[in-house]
Amino acid sequence: MNRRTLFEHNRISVTEFRCTAGPGDKPFAEAFPAHSISYVRKGSFGCHCRGRFHELVAGSMLIGFPGDEYVCTHDHVVGDECLSFFLAPELVDAIGDERMWQVGSVPPLPELMVLAELAQTAADGSSDVGLDEVGHLLAARFVEAVSGRKTKPLTANLRDRRRAVESALWIDANSHKPIALDDAAGQAGISAFHFLRLFSEVLGVTPHQYLVRSRLRHAARRLADDDSPITDIAYDVGFGDLSNFVRTFHRAAGASPMRFRQASKGDRKIFQDRLALN
Repeated sequence: MNRRTLFEHNRISVTEFRCTAGPGDKPFAEAFPAHSISYVRKGSFGCHCRGRFHELVAGSMLIGFPGDEYVCTHDHVVGDECLSFFLAPELVDAIGDERMWQVGSVPPLPELMVLAELAQTAADGSSDVGLDEVGHLLAARFVEAVSGRKTKPLTANLRDRRRAVESALWIDANSHKPIALDDAAGQAGISAFHFLRLFSEVLGVTPHQYLVRSRLRHAARRLADDDSPITDIAYDVGFGDLSNFVRTFHRAAGASPMRFRQASKGDRKIFQDRLALN
């Protein structure tokens, strides 16, 4: 079993698992360390838990309850790949209906699969939605799907709108620093689950989307105004990885940071070519 931690913070962590076990390998007992949702991206495996046997294929989700023992088998194919979200108790409490986490698994459901694929896109660096944000949304949608209970629409009052705006100003002022959903929610004084809903409802973007776009805005100004190396600008505005900055900036501007800088210095042909392609 190969595992790679993609995101880790106070209330949520995300891990990629790649298993190479096959029909000839002896299964062994394990225990879920926390409430978890494991999205099967590829392959298949069986799981014996709480006296039931579950067959999981691509699109299925294995649901973990803290302390429950389980045994995974690979009777049909070799290997599988999963994207797993581990949630702290306080996040599960904020969502509600903890008993839903004892179902063992859920079959491929479109409302869950689309969010899990969004999470994979975020993990690959091809989306400006945060992995922690998708984890919150996926957990809430899972509880809705299993329980049949719909989350009540959020109606933001003046205090809520002020809190969202003040949070956006704080994110923008600190966008050069690492900011997780928990950090912004703590600054606002509410739970991360409710903060994500409030911020998105009032401002139309998630906190992480706003964070990335603040960094892009600052980077665009720097690229146009000074001659600092592009690598320095990327790190100065908060991107921890140069390739991610180049990819994200190109997706937003339709041109690489270098080409954008050239256009800002008077090379109009760059954006004219871009418009012609559209």
